[in-house]
Amino acid sequence: MDRIVRAFLFICLLVMGTTGYAQTKRVVQGMLLDTESRPISGASVRLIADGDSMGTSSSQAGFYTFENVKAQKFKIRVSSLGFDASEKEVDFPEGQTEVRVPTFMLKVNSNMIEEVVVQGVLTVQVKGDTVEYSTKDLKLREGSVAEDALKKLQGVEVDKDGNVTAQGEQVTKVRINGKDFFGGDVKTATQNLPANIIEKIQVVDDYGDMANITGNKSGDSEKIINIQIDPKYNKGYMTTLRAGYGTEDRYQATGMWMGMTDKSQVSVLGNLNNINAPLFDFNTMGGGARRRMGGGGGRGGGMFGGTSGLTNAGSIGVNIRHDFSDKLKVYGSYSYGRDDNDLLTNSLTQYFVENGTQDQYSDSTANNILSSHRFEGNLEWNISDKDYVKITPQFGFNGTDANSSSFGKFFDENGVLDNSDTRTEGSLSDAPRFGISGLYNRKLSDKGRNLFMNFNYDNASTTKDYQGILERLINDPNEQGSTLGEIYERTVQELNNKSWNAGASLSYLEPVSEHGKIELSYDFNKNNYDNKQYQDAFDAADNVLPNTAERMLNYHYDQDYSFTTHRFGASYAYENDKIKYSLGAAVQPSKMLGDASSDDASAVIDRTNLNWMPIARFEYKFSRQKNISINYSGQSNEPTLNQILPYAVGNSSTNITYGNPNLNPEFRHRVMMRYRSGDFQKGNTFFAMINGNLTTDRIVSYVKRQRVENVGMVSQTQYLNESDPVYNLSSFYHYGKSLKEKTYNLMLMGGVSYNKNISYISQDLEETSGTKNIANNWVFNQGLMFRYNPSENLEINPGVRYAFNHTRNSMGTNNNNVSTWTPTLIGSVNLTPTTIFGADLSKSFNSGYGPLTSANPFIINTYIEQKFLKGQRGTVRLQAFDLLNEQTNLSRTVQESMLLDRQTNRLGRYFMLTFTFKLQKFSGIAPVEDNMGHGGMRRPRM
Repeated sequence: MDRIVRAFLFICLLVMGTTGYAQTKRVVQGMLLDTESRPISGASVRLIADGDSMGTSSSQAGFYTFENVKAQKFKIRVSSLGFDASEKEVDFPEGQTEVRVPTFMLKVNSNMIEEVVVQGVLTVQVKGDTVEYSTKDLKLREGSVAEDALKKLQGVEVDKDGNVTAQGEQVTKVRINGKDFFGGDVKTATQNLPANIIEKIQVVDDYGDMANITGNKSGDSEKIINIQIDPKYNKGYMTTLRAGYGTEDRYQATGMWMGMTDKSQVSVLGNLNNINAPLFDFNTMGGGARRRMGGGGGRGGGMFGGTSGLTNAGSIGVNIRHDFSDKLKVYGSYSYGRDDNDLLTNSLTQYFVENGTQDQYSDSTANNILSSHRFEGNLEWNISDKDYVKITPQFGFNGTDANSSSFGKFFDENGVLDNSDTRTEGSLSDAPRFGISGLYNRKLSDKGRNLFMNFNYDNASTTKDYQGILERLINDPNEQGSTLGEIYERTVQELNNKSWNAGASLSYLEPVSEHGKIELSYDFNKNNYDNKQYQDAFDAADNVLPNTAERMLNYHYDQDYSFTTHRFGASYAYENDKIKYSLGAAVQPSKMLGDASSDDASAVIDRTNLNWMPIARFEYKFSRQKNISINYSGQSNEPTLNQILPYAVGNSSTNITYGNPNLNPEFRHRVMMRYRSGDFQKGNTFFAMINGNLTTDRIVSYVKRQRVENVGMVSQTQYLNESDPVYNLSSFYHYGKSLKEKTYNLMLMGGVSYNKNISYISQDLEETSGTKNIANNWVFNQGLMFRYNPSENLEINPGVRYAFNHTRNSMGTNNNNVSTWTPTLIGSVNLTPTTIFGADLSKSFNSGYGPLTSANPFIINTYIEQKFLKGQRGTVRLQAFDLLNEQTNLSRTVQESMLLDRQTNRLGRYFMLTFTFKLQKFSGIAPVEDNMGHGGMRRPRM
């Protein structure tokens, strides 16, 4: 590792030492606009002179640049799909080192009907991996935030908890003007950023910094949203203060202040409430300069109560960005949050066995208190026109205090009560982490020769103290009213787990023709673990419970191992105005090495694997607004700690896990196809996605469940590599139709997914090989939505969704069907210019959940609000939440050897009165003139 770091630093110094070269060479610059004076990005621009030719592409803002121009006379030739080609002749003035070419005004090609301007605004544009929406013609009500704008975009959905999906994929990050906002936290941005300052919203398939800088993509993409602020709001400030109180002692106090100048942006957010409205998601951190591959950089923690339970939430954070110059920019954020969540759960678990299912009914209560700190910074430095550096430090801390109690009943495959359990658990844990990542990019020539390097190092640790008490009553199968005996076990556990992850990548691009280039790449990644797990067990008299062949509760385990991968790749990439593809191959050797030891035994972990994989990517533009892309990626996944530990692990003698030090890492092959199309003259949009995964050496579970005399039902879990490939498929489509300037909007969406889950099952604890069970799980989703939105003063959204979940097991007759119909009606209307009434109604019809099917809630949320004060700065709102008090949460989880139905509590009926004060001033606009009044800070959810 030290050699790699030294070599990396040496190359950086060597390359950056040449940055002064050619700074005085001649430069040619220009700009491309359409006939509506809008920038044209991604156009092909060529400089042609006698015996020489140079090529580039226009930037997002429509600019292009040529450096080191030697010719005195030359031509600039421009072409872009959907526009007529154009060229200009240019003479370099004597004695000058820079010339600005007169702006090209490109005319739309009359044959390209997909390029349509509606009232002078192109509302949606498809640009390769990016779908860009203009917000100028969205009919948004006063006080709207970014989330309200997202709900009106074709192909984008926002659920009642604020989670955003776009084109069938979960949105994982939100950026503002291309930079992470509070670490990319989705809800923090969408629920607090005022909609009136937004110019564009971009939905991007992001492949990381290397792809953004070099254009070469590798691995999987993640769906992100980039919000572009209207430039006229770059100077000024906005503030929102809100306070509310209601029945059931519900309260909310929130505040936001955002100030901006041309070079700086500061945002401060604060939140205190008990209405399940956390401000930050501490599972999210910015991607940094290199995507993490697991290990010590794990996020850890998270916010409780986002969808279930009752949460008292308090948080505060600040986000800062400052541009010292066009070349040096810094930005980052700090967030703190404390959540106190109470959760009630009713569940039915069905364990698959040869002769049917063994059922467990359970009721539980839990309290979790989580305190989290998160800091990250970013420094971006354009050292020269050819050299770019980015450094990202990250720090975090999670502290958790968790307590729970549960009561469960276990029934055998004949429906006979086997035993009942009462379990209480408590734990305290601390999890600090820190990391740093960086990248360096060097443009070696104007023709596309490029060198890219990045690295990361992340360190994390977790200390945890745990205590659990199991009290079990064993029933007599012949006389259900009596018991055969009882079990009492108290286990005390200490964990001290440390891990770190380090990685580096190197990519070299060499142009070999006008449209082709070769890429040579290398990627190194290492995860290292040092874990200690100590446990002792006691009986009701506080005596130590001795270990027996059937009960292993006292143990001291130490584990130290690492997982290392090297990836070498070579590919050829071709790109013109219509086609872009990459073809090549990569080889990835991997190694797991280490050891595990207990008080009286030890085991060596030493596994080496070699995987070959293709490099394949294809993109085709049918037109400016219609394209298709196909991408292959491969990834090696290591076993988890408990999967590889070769000893018994468990906090009760009735549920034990045995790891397997001989496990190989899984290798996943993934192919994803995306299709995007739009006919915006007719108001049509269509998105489709198909994703397929095939995993070799899949790590599957071997579960043994047997009734033991005087002990009750005992479960043991082991792990092994599956010899047959395991695969899954998923798909999504969205069709949207807009009529009469978006007054009427029809949306039809749905998808199908299939998961092949494999496990091995036995009802004999002594069995060495079990019966193979294949759980075929199909999920069908369909939705039909309609929106009537003639103006900002009236909006009606009726719709219906249907979901069907089918599971068929190859072993026995364990087939299950679950379905849900959910009609909805959401709307709002201005009763007067300053009085608004709104309602949100939804009814769920569930079937197939067994005893939980009775949860068919009809949820009615409604509000009325009145705006007042000068400039409508003040708002009073009376809100009623869940009028019928039927709020609940019902879910199904299908795994290899079991099926779990859960019903959890959610926030119930309450009434709240809130007062909101907001103020904005931008670019000399007086606050009293800002009648739009968009103040940010999302109100309590309806």
